[in-house]
Amino acid sequence: MDWLERMNQAMDYIETNLADTISYDEIAKIACCSTYHFQRMFPFITGVPLSEYIRHRRLTLAAFELQTTGAKVIDIAMKYGYQSPEAFARAFKNLHGMMPVSARDKGVTLKAYPRMSFQLSIKGDAEMNYRIEQRGAFEMFGVSGLVSREMQTAFADVPQFRKQCDEDGSVELMNGLLGRFSNTVLHAALYDYSGESFKYMVGYHLPPGLELPERFTKLAVPELTWAIFPEPQCELQPLWERIYTEWFPISGYEQVEGPQFEMYYGTAVHTQGEIWIPVKKK
Repeated sequence: MDWLERMNQAMDYIETNLADTISYDEIAKIACCSTYHFQRMFPFITGVPLSEYIRHRRLTLAAFELQTTGAKVIDIAMKYGYQSPEAFARAFKNLHGMMPVSARDKGVTLKAYPRMSFQLSIKGDAEMNYRIEQRGAFEMFGVSGLVSREMQTAFADVPQFRKQCDEDGSVELMNGLLGRFSNTVLHAALYDYSGESFKYMVGYHLPPGLELPERFTKLAVPELTWAIFPEPQCELQPLWERIYTEWFPISGYEQVEGPQFEMYYGTAVHTQGEIWIPVKKK
């Protein structure tokens, strides 16, 4: 069974269980990967987090039922996993822009999010360079902020956060502590993923014995095996997508729990980059 078929079977499972309990472990099992890897991979392939896709589909079906049946709002709320009418009303209004009872009014405009399916797309015409390395435990330090897991939002928020770190003196202070020129670029760590967001840290490897001001956060990184993807032109945003849509499906590896890194080398004038992802063989 190929990757494309497994992914579509996983989507079949989601669709069949929208009015029931959906197990992330079962989705990942159908896709033949770990739960952690599936949840990391899904937003890069689809553009939305898995939890958001499921919520959109449930609220789409709930809107159809409100318009076409006489079912009570509380019954529809319970059917699609909401424990109270209030919670359902908040979610429904956030998506559709109105309260559930208003969905039955004539002429209202609602949103419908269709079921996703995966189809063959011809890609891979450009090679991808990578290497697999095992590294011992190490520590990073820096400043961090919360970033949305919605891909387009994240790709806009991250440059803004890095600019903020430049403007508020964080980058200059870190380079000063490290004894480096002030325009030397720093790395970035992506970690502590939740359903809606993750932490993005601008920082660097923590040298032994370095005393840190309170404004900085430490990040302990365990011993891991890394898939490392160099990008001499530092075009990392399209590389992220290629890794998950082109490399992982054929590599025989899957992502394991741990931080990911955007490693930047050089100065603000000339920068090269790498993406580091913790992996294991399937």
